[in-house]
Amino acid sequence: MSSNGVYLELLGAFELSYAGCRIPLPSGAQRLLALLAVHTAGVYRGAAAELLWPDCVPSRASANLRTALCHGRRAGPVTAVECVDRRLRLAPVVAVDLHCVRGAAQRSVTDGAPPAEHEDLVARLRDELLPHWPDEWLVLERERWDQLRLHALEALAERLRREGEYLDAFQTALTASQIDPIRETAQRILVEILLAEGNRACAVKRYQEYRRLLRRELAVEPSPLMTRLVQDAISA
Repeated sequence: MSSNGVYLELLGAFELSYAGCRIPLPSGAQRLLALLAVHTAGVYRGAAAELLWPDCVPSRASANLRTALCHGRRAGPVTAVECVDRRLRLAPVVAVDLHCVRGAAQRSVTDGAPPAEHEDLVARLRDELLPHWPDEWLVLERERWDQLRLHALEALAERLRREGEYLDAFQTALTASQIDPIRETAQRILVEILLAEGNRACAVKRYQEYRRLLRRELAVEPSPLMTRLVQDAISA
């Protein structure tokens, strides 16, 4: 949380708070703050109005934007939205959970060791970006977030497996597999963890369940790499 206590949450659900107290906002103001939070460089007024109200004529969209600005410009005594070089942007004093978790996730991919509080990071990486919001501009942002959290969870699970932290590694890889059940990387890590623990039967079962899923949903087989992993375990 920022030093002045202004905090914007986008993961799981929208919430704006000041000094620990929730600030209720109408839908338009919520959507404007969320848009500015994911576009950190700012958004021109016209573009913001078009993105937020694509079904409205420009004059109506501009009026809606003015109303949203009126409601969302301040968080308690603090200015939450600024206009810089004709662009609207979220004020730097507003802390955003997406930014904080994204930074931790990126570090988990590049650092050589799991973060000390990796359980907290895994818990936050479970959260979707503004689920149930129908806005089209969120589609690409959700995809970016999903790809980042998948890579972070998989990298973290791999490091935990190498360090022999099998339970934490399994829980982390399982979280990734729940986000995208089709993605093979997380499934392969789960199999590797089970094999490292000596649970060959469980590893084979996990592989078979994944193969059935792929056949049912896509009519394809797991990669040769994953198949060899299990075949080697059976023949060992």
